[in-house]
Amino acid sequence: MIRVDDLHMHFGGIRAVDGVSIEIAKGSITGLIGPNGAGKSTLFNVIAGHYRPTSGKVWLDGDDITSLPPHALFAKGLLRTFQIAHEFSTLTVRENLMMVPGGQPGESLVSVWTRPARVREREAEVRRRADEVIEFLQLSHVAEELAGNLSGGQKKLLELGRTMMVDAKIVFLDEVGAGVNRTLLKTIADAILRLNRERGYTFCVIEHDMDFIAQLCDPVIVMAEGRLLFQGSPEAVRTNEQVIEAYLGRGLKNRPARQAGARP
Repeated sequence: MIRVDDLHMHFGGIRAVDGVSIEIAKGSITGLIGPNGAGKSTLFNVIAGHYRPTSGKVWLDGDDITSLPPHALFAKGLLRTFQIAHEFSTLTVRENLMMVPGGQPGESLVSVWTRPARVREREAEVRRRADEVIEFLQLSHVAEELAGNLSGGQKKLLELGRTMMVDAKIVFLDEVGAGVNRTLLKTIADAILRLNRERGYTFCVIEHDMDFIAQLCDPVIVMAEGRLLFQGSPEAVRTNEQVIEAYLGRGLKNRPARQAGARP
């Protein structure tokens, strides 16, 4: 689904992404982990069109999408969420979802005057889709609540819901579990798994919670200092000496014996 070839993203003398090459298989849930400052979010931002890379290529389904702007990638089915949810705080949950599909005839003043029946028909279709998403994500009890009043976890669910309002091919989730309580985190994880298994969504997930990653992801890609460090199964990642050293600053051999089984 996604291929990244020798990608570099430099900010002056800082090499935030330094020669990364990865592939994300269609239908997979791929994890992306690494210490703070590893370049994970920068990599997401390059793939999703927010940054133009210094060099390298990004491919989606065999098409070169390097440097395409976010709205063009959205039209191709590539979507992303952010560490801090970007909701329309003064609109309701349902209205936030109904804003997503593009090309609605009600966006045109001419259509409003000349084709009012079509405008109402399309709006009803979008509303039905939004209600299906709300039910899927167990947000019915806050459907009419202003999005700005939601909890952090509910806002993350709403962001996930917005990706369901269009025909997404691949969704990049940036720290979807940050600041979310365990109950809502389970709801989010269940929704991701269902979207993957029932609707064929492909996901790439940045997350620091290794239990969350292990529950959802295979393979897991590890970055450190802007480079690709390791890739493998969650269990292989947890026991890899390089990964442990990147997180803790030292290897297993130098750690006290009682800590040797600890997870990064």
